Amino acid sequence: MSDLYHVSSSPHVRSKDTTARIMLYVILALLPATLFGIYNFGYRALILILVTIASCVASEWIFDRIVHKKNTIGDLSAVVTGLLLALNLPSTLPWWEAVLGGVFAIIIVKCLFGGLGQNFMNPALGARCFLLIAFAADMTNFVTDTYTGATPLAAMRSGEAVNTMDMLIGRTAGTIGETSAIAILIGAIFLILMGVIDLKIPGSYIVTFVIFMLLFGGHGFDWTYITAQLCGGGLMLGAFFMATDYVTSPITPWGQILFGICCGILTGVFRCFGANAEGVSFAIILSNLLVPIIEKYTVPKAFGQIRGEKKQEGGK
Repeated sequence: MSDLYHVSSSPHVRSKDTTARIMLYVILALLPATLFGIYNFGYRALILILVTIASCVASEWIFDRIVHKKNTIGDLSAVVTGLLLALNLPSTLPWWEAVLGGVFAIIIVKCLFGGLGQNFMNPALGARCFLLIAFAADMTNFVTDTYTGATPLAAMRSGEAVNTMDMLIGRTAGTIGETSAIAILIGAIFLILMGVIDLKIPGSYIVTFVIFMLLFGGHGFDWTYITAQLCGGGLMLGAFFMATDYVTSPITPWGQILFGICCGILTGVFRCFGANAEGVSFAIILSNLLVPIIEKYTVPKAFGQIRGEKKQEGGK
């Protein structure tokens, strides 16, 4: 035979996509929400975004130098972490707290567990929850020159009416990147078209959340209320950009659906029965902790089966 067949270890099917290219796609997908956040909240939002990204990149570079590891900032994962963290922060947050959050995300959540691919929770969300616990007053201060009232979710919780069109566009108080549902959806569609994510996790997340709110939200089939709940807070940002994180979400198809269901239920529980009007960050992190169990029970069965050994006559 003229053809030579080379036997090698898996993987046998390879993709041209690299980590850096996938991270670049995520950065591009986040640009609509980022640009709108800067437009909506002004120069303070821009400064906070730049400071947070710089702190994440610097933390990873310094850690790699200290432990004598190959420099990994070129894969752009630290940039994505910094950008996602910044979009989950209020524009009024002091810059040094944002820096502290970036250091926590990279050093504590990511690098100390082995770096990219080894962390057990989303670094940006881990840092946001850390900042919420450590600096609760600053993390819930959304008063700016443009917006002086409560966030839409807080307003609904107190029984006030909200403008769902403003929530769709983003003319509301909130964190830098969560206010405009339209901007987030534009980025999500880009990721889906580029094949970076699919709808298993965000679809099951959103559908489960809607069902939960219909049953336990206290407003019945009030679709205006449901729409406001979907557009309010970080649900859209979390569903499409953080729950779909390759490292901290299941790789099995049914596992991804179950993971999305867990996120939707926990988000509904936090919003309906929790002390805070939000809940997306803690819901995703708690679901991250369940990923090993989810994957254990959703591994597809191998094609075919191994026949059992014939029993010895004496063992009948």
